[in-house]
Amino acid sequence: MRSEAVKRPRKQVDEEELTMSEPKTKYDRQLRIWGELGQTALEEASICLLNCGPTGSETLKNLVLGGVGSVTVVDGSKVQLGDLGNNFMVDLKSVGQSKAKSVCAFLQELNDAVKAKFIEENPDTLITTNPSFFSQFTLVIATQLVEDSMVKLDRICREANVKLVLARSYGLAGFVRISVKEHTIIDSKPDHFLDDLRLNNPWPELRSFVETIDLNVSDLAAHKHIPYVVILVKMADEWAQSHGGNLPSTREEKKEFKDLVKSKRVTLDEDNYREAIEAAFKVFAPCGISTEIQKIINDSCAEASSNSSDFWVMVAALKEFVSNEGDGEAPLEGSIPDMTSSTEHYINLQKIYLAKAEADFLFMEERVRNILKKIGRDPSSISKPTIKSFCKNARKLKVCRYRMVEDEFCNPSVTEIQKYLADEDYSGAMGFYILLRAVDRFAANNNKFPGQFDGGMDEDIFRLRNIASSLLTDLGCNGSVVPDDLINEMCRFGASELHVVSAFIGGIASQEVIKLVTKQFVPMVGTYIFNGIDHKSQLLTL
Repeated sequence: MRSEAVKRPRKQVDEEELTMSEPKTKYDRQLRIWGELGQTALEEASICLLNCGPTGSETLKNLVLGGVGSVTVVDGSKVQLGDLGNNFMVDLKSVGQSKAKSVCAFLQELNDAVKAKFIEENPDTLITTNPSFFSQFTLVIATQLVEDSMVKLDRICREANVKLVLARSYGLAGFVRISVKEHTIIDSKPDHFLDDLRLNNPWPELRSFVETIDLNVSDLAAHKHIPYVVILVKMADEWAQSHGGNLPSTREEKKEFKDLVKSKRVTLDEDNYREAIEAAFKVFAPCGISTEIQKIINDSCAEASSNSSDFWVMVAALKEFVSNEGDGEAPLEGSIPDMTSSTEHYINLQKIYLAKAEADFLFMEERVRNILKKIGRDPSSISKPTIKSFCKNARKLKVCRYRMVEDEFCNPSVTEIQKYLADEDYSGAMGFYILLRAVDRFAANNNKFPGQFDGGMDEDIFRLRNIASSLLTDLGCNGSVVPDDLINEMCRFGASELHVVSAFIGGIASQEVIKLVTKQFVPMVGTYIFNGIDHKSQLLTL
């Protein structure tokens, strides 16, 4: 609920109060998603946009509204009358003027806290003549580039360690592709994740607390307010004692375990026992770290050196922790979910979990400091909040690595291409992927895109079909074909940027940019294809 100060008419709020409250309320809704750390990362980011047609403008609009630090728009074209039909960032007064300048001015109006500047130059020329220009940015968004320019820009950005997002809309089709050597994520925010309660592997303090509570207490009110954590730890111990130290593993055993929990109820309306039965699966979960986290701590980058990023230094510390103090487990998160419980029991449980999490954090912090000292870095160069966040999310770490665009274009997985083309559900996406590359070859040979000008449609269809067939052969897919109806549609598109498609592609691209900049959520790995004809969004791994 908003405060009374915000509800009052603007004229009633004095200037000092407005100045103090605005920063806190301006990005209120998104702060609930990625928090203050995420917002700070956005506000410190410097973004470069290549080509500010509808796809680029829509992408950048979303980021400017989100409060990105600074944007630089690169486009050498002038605003034409046709631009008024698909780009909301230009108007009639802009016709004949610099498109980069006009778009920049409109974007600045959306959020004056964002620093915006423009450069009137053709992005293809800039990529060729001034590659060092891109090293100043956090991330580059390249829209509507042809294949050759994408390959060159990818090389440049990788050498400069700058993140790259490629986006393109073409008629009713479009694609988005991320390219970066490596992207590490601490706070991946998975949609569904098991609570870190350690019901099947309780530490001594939790076990001691559980032992102080009697499930056979005669007071019915007290019986109804025993937390399900206590119930399940006790039931797991009881089961293990009669099953050779093992917990339930088969379907039959899991059913028997739930029946054992049910047998401890005094009445049928005990919510705590209902919660225990519903949460019984948490007892069956495997102990220790997941295979994904095991793979991360076994990665060659987990051998810390003076060149290691903060992430990999903390992974190196995690590897040591798991083998020592953690006894096979990651640091405890320290939070517990809501549950039916007496206030006293719940507060005591909270304290026990928080104390364990704090102890694990202190072990991890010591190991991080020792590793930093060992590799010749300042032991305090990684802050306490960063280490604490790493500990809290240690079970949810992600590492994304992307192929170079050139590798994908020249050496894609032939097996995957053939599989996608043969799959009725994916053939459209794969067909558009091939055709989006084929139209660039067409343009290089004919100085125009297929269907771009009136007349000669049949000839363009014939040429595009031959180019697509040749491209498939070059990729090692002899005999594979792109459906004729897609080829016909691609020519009918005439390289147009429809605003509705551009807005959609811009939304997807800006969403991925935010993931990369905030280092929260998991960005997509692969090439995203939008098929506006069949209303499908699909990810191709090639």
